[in-house]
Amino acid sequence: MRDDSIELSLIGIGTGNPEHLTLQAVRALNEVDLILIPNKGSGKDDLAGLRQEICTQAITAPGPQIVEFDLPVRDPAIADYKARVDHWHDAIARVWIDTIRAHLPTKAARVGFLVWGDPSLYDSTMRIAERLKANHNITLKVIPGVTSIQALTAAHAIPVNEIGAPFTVTTGRQLRETGWPDSADTLVIMLDGECSFQAIDPTGVEIWWSAYAGMENQISRSGRLSAVSRDIIETRAHARAEHGWIMDIYLLRKTSA
Repeated sequence: MRDDSIELSLIGIGTGNPEHLTLQAVRALNEVDLILIPNKGSGKDDLAGLRQEICTQAITAPGPQIVEFDLPVRDPAIADYKARVDHWHDAIARVWIDTIRAHLPTKAARVGFLVWGDPSLYDSTMRIAERLKANHNITLKVIPGVTSIQALTAAHAIPVNEIGAPFTVTTGRQLRETGWPDSADTLVIMLDGECSFQAIDPTGVEIWWSAYAGMENQISRSGRLSAVSRDIIETRAHARAEHGWIMDIYLLRKTSA
């Protein structure tokens, strides 16, 4: 590595359970010089704490430096959603490079980021890293991780698709704004803070829902959407109030009935 080079390792860590780490991820955590952990602010301290616990269990002495940094917040004054996200990602990229150089100012840096789930699935870490390449000598390594989709289907012991049939992975925002897509009878819904299943006709639809999938405090509900939607909404609200944050995911499937 050149003296000014930075090797960024984006390490998929699964859904917060240290047992989700692959051997490749464990090796990567032990090979870097610096691990950066985002702190998302009051009420979400558990997320940084879980990453710290994963490092404690996976890294052998002496290990890399582990540094927490404050994650910038999205600017609510920017009305357009994509423009707001782009502005936010620019700010995160600046914090990354400033933090790296503050702790590794004069040497080639091998830096690790612990990415929830897998870096390729509804995660912007790779996009943020790409922003730095234009102005810095950066190479990128990606270590795959267990996804929340896998944790969800394992929690309910169900296959994600019907035999030979497609499924669609989308977001709560898309479900609310455009309805059920024509591409498949099975949907996996991610990034949904609004319980967007309320926006669709529940007739003939089953749901499999999990919060904190794969973790010790995992909560799961399933059944006909019309029968269990209220329970899911109330359970989700209670869990979020108790923990200060929530990550949940669900599968919707149209049935022949």
